[in-house]
Amino acid sequence: MKTVLITGASSGIGRETALVFAEKGYHLVLTARRTALLASLKSEIESKFQVAVHLISMDLAQNESAEQLFKQVQDQKLKIDVLINNAGFGLYGALLENDPKKIEQMMVLNMITLTQLSQLFGKEMVKNGQGNIVNIASTAAFQPIPNMAVYAATKAYVMNFSDALAYELKDKHVVVTCINPGATKSEFAQVAEFKSDAIFKGNIPSSKDLAIFIYNSMQQGKTNVIHGLKNAIMAFSIRFSPRKAATHIAAKMME
Repeated sequence: MKTVLITGASSGIGRETALVFAEKGYHLVLTARRTALLASLKSEIESKFQVAVHLISMDLAQNESAEQLFKQVQDQKLKIDVLINNAGFGLYGALLENDPKKIEQMMVLNMITLTQLSQLFGKEMVKNGQGNIVNIASTAAFQPIPNMAVYAATKAYVMNFSDALAYELKDKHVVVTCINPGATKSEFAQVAEFKSDAIFKGNIPSSKDLAIFIYNSMQQGKTNVIHGLKNAIMAFSIRFSPRKAATHIAAKMME
């Protein structure tokens, strides 16, 4: 049986992804800050599925956390077949009004930790002759977004980084998949401190819908995929829009 490491696994997309992979027979290594939620998820999974669940409570928004996580996995002699870099958060508001510390933590979590985990576990996967790395970007990666300037930029980084890494590893039997979700029912809006969560209401995908999409995209060996036809059409249309116009439209959507 294979083992999957999922970051940001305590709630939302990470939690549902853990349940999907457990149902498919994967052993799990789950990491997040909220120990109680991780413990509850472990109990739920072990009551439903015949898989092992290892928990590592850690704040991946801190520098050097990637190395610490990797060391804990190595110390427990766990072989990771699939790495899912799901942990990340957004921050709403004008750059000059945002908390500098939160901006730094977002950049560390969304980019630096993701990059370092991809490198550390990617090397082990190459040694083992196989593996999958799944990075969660966003449809925000496709255009600048005023009032979420840094978040959108971090997700553009994730998308471009993932595409390049996929090319570097294509002959080494390690498949890199970048997932680009749009608005999804999760804790994202609350954590990002949106003034209104209107865009996260109504007929939008659930975290479970996205989790199933993540699993299927990985199984199919996809490189870069957008979740949802409407999101795919929007991302494609941005390519043909003047950059200023795309930025203006994004700004209006964030108001």
